[in-house]
Amino acid sequence: MSAGATAQSALIAGIKTLKEAGVEGAPRDARRLMAFALDIVPDRLTLHLHDAIPADASARFDAAIAARAARHPVSHITGVRAFWGREFRVTKDTLDPRPETEILIDAALQDPFETVLDLGLGTGCILLTLLAERPSARGVGGDISAAALRVASENAARFGLGERADLRLSDWFEDITGQFDLITSNPPYIAQDEMAALSPEVRLHEPHLALTPGGDGLGPYRIIAAQAALYLRPQGRVLVEIGPTQGQAVSEFFRTAGFADVAVLHDFDGRDRVVRASMG
Repeated sequence: MSAGATAQSALIAGIKTLKEAGVEGAPRDARRLMAFALDIVPDRLTLHLHDAIPADASARFDAAIAARAARHPVSHITGVRAFWGREFRVTKDTLDPRPETEILIDAALQDPFETVLDLGLGTGCILLTLLAERPSARGVGGDISAAALRVASENAARFGLGERADLRLSDWFEDITGQFDLITSNPPYIAQDEMAALSPEVRLHEPHLALTPGGDGLGPYRIIAAQAALYLRPQGRVLVEIGPTQGQAVSEFFRTAGFADVAVLHDFDGRDRVVRASMG
């Protein structure tokens, strides 16, 4: 970027680069990356567009635009992703928190709970959001990835929740003890033969372990449905995020396991997104 360039001229050039690279939502992404480069909150970017862009910010912006043009997710470039009003630390070792998962959060908060178990913890966005919204609650989170657990631990400390969140290296229920009012999970659910159709941002840059369990994508739900009752208190609930074609199959797993009040909740676009079940 030339000397004396404004943030606005740099932004226009960045948008052009992203559009030429085929990035959807290029203006939105470029604005987020400019705010990141200037170290300001995105809502204040308009106030700074006519200012000369400092050399260090210009270099950060150019590097960020190049990474985005190469289809790195914005969250991996900035290191954070907003979820339920909080910014979670994100790395290449964790699945990006997505707005659709807020459907699960909303459903979980409809009824009281004092203890929660989250399986497949990732960034910790589900467990930590629930603990932050219920100050008296305590929770356990399990993940098979040590790298993901480190990120979740950072997020727990970031929100002052470390004392209420017990984070464990666990393959589903393997290292979990106790009983809980609520069990949640956003497990890997993409079928192996669907992986090739994913966007480059997801297929090339998010951890495959958090995307697909292989096979038909339903393996984790079979495990959760078969074992969850052992870890639930009377009247306990289970909420699992699902893919948009999996509602019927996952519901049947829970019914077969003896759960009651099994229902499919829909996302903002009317697609199946969460299966809810209870101990009756």
